[in-house]
Amino acid sequence: MGYEIKLSPYAKNTTIPYWKRPLPMQNFTFHNPTKIIFGRDTISSLQAEIPPSARVLVTYGGGSAERNGVLKQVREALKAHTFFEFGGIEPNPTYETLIKAVALGRTQKIDFLLAVGGGSVIDGTKFIAAAIPFAGEPWDLLAKRVPVTQAVPLGCVLTLAATGSEMNSGAVISKAATKDKLVFRHPLLHPAFSVLDPSVTFSLPPRQTGNGIVDAFVHVLEQYLTYPAAAPVQDRMAEGLLLTLIEEGPKALATPSDYEARANLMWAATMALNGVIGQGVPHDWSTHALGHELTALYGLDHAQALAIILLPNLSLRRAAKREKLLQYAARVWNLDISAPEEAIDQALQKTRDFFESVGVPTTMKGHGLTCDVEVCLAQLARHDRTALGEKGDLTLTQARQIFESL
Repeated sequence: MGYEIKLSPYAKNTTIPYWKRPLPMQNFTFHNPTKIIFGRDTISSLQAEIPPSARVLVTYGGGSAERNGVLKQVREALKAHTFFEFGGIEPNPTYETLIKAVALGRTQKIDFLLAVGGGSVIDGTKFIAAAIPFAGEPWDLLAKRVPVTQAVPLGCVLTLAATGSEMNSGAVISKAATKDKLVFRHPLLHPAFSVLDPSVTFSLPPRQTGNGIVDAFVHVLEQYLTYPAAAPVQDRMAEGLLLTLIEEGPKALATPSDYEARANLMWAATMALNGVIGQGVPHDWSTHALGHELTALYGLDHAQALAIILLPNLSLRRAAKREKLLQYAARVWNLDISAPEEAIDQALQKTRDFFESVGVPTTMKGHGLTCDVEVCLAQLARHDRTALGEKGDLTLTQARQIFESL
């Protein structure tokens, strides 16, 4: 037909016929109502953000928030409020624990929730927010995808840069009894505000910091490593986040009290999944879908499971993702792409090396585990995760190949 366009500079001297050219940016409507309060000594602002008459339930995880003084600051900020506390929300928060908080919230007529912690505490608190006013079985919000129609408002004090849950409307909840790990989301679950004080992350163990770096990195890749969508703004923002994580993550690990590194890491993790870079472009999320099964079955940290799945997933689908993998190689890893396949190999290896360098193993063997392929596939099928990826073409057949390579 004669009409051809050139790909962007990462694949210069290559033309493609019009029927294969990148699709235009998709239509979108973007609204994020979460107010971000960022910087040192900002926890005291809670007293002005929560209505004075509110009955508040403060939720948190283990003892770290107590040991590092964050809960002390929260209690001081809320001294004029009526508040209750619920602790013990696990990494990969479970329904079995959260339903106890739901009961407490109903008994005490809670009308505001404050999550103090990382993504797990915030995710769990979103479930509590939706479950308190829900008339049916709360697990149905996830298992049966019953729509959320009302929710208790919530705010956050972030203590771990990782998931971006502090500025989005999604949550991932596990059910220990059935080894389910399911996702739900609703606009009503956007936090009203989130307090981000990077200094509260100084005392984090290296494992949690490394996990956060990998978690945020994979969040960006799930929205970026798909196929060209004529969205240079989103691409450049995604690449900037990846470069920031590569540059600032190791600094935060090497010098835990480096405020600048911690601040940049915290904001990058928030921006990775607050909706901005994902507008108008295709998303993948297959690494998350397969990774959730590893977490539920083997107790792996969320980021650990993502690090294990990502590289074999990208390797298997490199032909479908070729254009964006080359862009990733050139713009993020500064590789010469004149030999395209070698450049892709190098980019994947550099990604693996980066994850390992921040303390996150990229194989099951690295955790002393072996993948039971049939069990993982059965869980995928049971959860209806059988047509994954940006094109819906990652089937159980491809999933088998990925699990077998672990």
